[in-house]
Amino acid sequence: MSILRKALTTVALATALMATGAHAETKRIAIVVKALGIGFFEAAAKGAEEAAKELGDVEIIYTGPTDTTAEGQIEVINSLIAQKVDAIAVSANDTDALVPTLQKAMERGITVISWDSGVAKEGRLMHLNPSSSALIGNTIIKLAADHLPEGGDVAILSATTTSTNQNVWIEEAKKVLPNYPGINIVATVYGDDLADKSYRETQGLLQTYPNLKAIIAPTSVGIVAAAQAVTDAGKVGQVNVTGLGLPSEMAGHVKSGASQSFAIWNPIDLGYSATMIAYHLSKGDAKAEPGAEISIGRMGSVKLDENGEAAMADPFTYDASNIDQFSSIF
Repeated sequence: MSILRKALTTVALATALMATGAHAETKRIAIVVKALGIGFFEAAAKGAEEAAKELGDVEIIYTGPTDTTAEGQIEVINSLIAQKVDAIAVSANDTDALVPTLQKAMERGITVISWDSGVAKEGRLMHLNPSSSALIGNTIIKLAADHLPEGGDVAILSATTTSTNQNVWIEEAKKVLPNYPGINIVATVYGDDLADKSYRETQGLLQTYPNLKAIIAPTSVGIVAAAQAVTDAGKVGQVNVTGLGLPSEMAGHVKSGASQSFAIWNPIDLGYSATMIAYHLSKGDAKAEPGAEISIGRMGSVKLDENGEAAMADPFTYDASNIDQFSSIF
């Protein structure tokens, strides 16, 4: 072998080794959502990619089932375990059903956190709430009560019966009912985060409760479907649809009057923060223990409570005065 050829071979080998090393150091973080095709989670994925770009050594795997079932998420997580990802950040369809699979992931050295909708403590290192559950519960009731000075019948359109975050928010909402005299929750129905089912459930509410004054949907899929059902039923101005939704999806319904106001945190920020936490825990820069503070980049930091949970930010209310400002963003 000539000296030149040997030198070139040595350089090529060194370059290959460096590339392999760089790839080996890259953290592969899987963002597992309740189901693909939901605007809220697609916005969160943008935040995850923003965090990955900022960190520099992160590859994001955005994935989830085609429908909002625990079985679908378990299949996805098992695939991620086989791929030997570094971290899994999951918004859970069921509090308990995912635990055994996530425990298997942690036993194999994979960092596991939940965000948005949590899993039981045994199945994760920590959970990131988008906001305080108590604040969210109070907000969704207040959004309805603000436009019902004399009180009235209110119904709740939730996602699935097993959705962790939805159930906690509804529980917190019911706790503050004494603070809003005259507000009466007549029913809670479930649209399974499917637009067509949420629409049909809203139709059922309108037929069953002719004196209904408001529908609270703490789900970005449900609130849009409910607003459309109220519009189609000619009930705009009679039934106010509120809850948690995306400005881009709710702008038209705010302008039509089907929704007076609604709230949400920024899902881009939530995906960004979840990725930051998963990264720092995976790298060993932080520990998931009570009282620990974990950096979430431009969002500041979060502090874990005794249950290994943290809250990102307060929910923000959107109405006709500001909807145009945010509807082009997410």
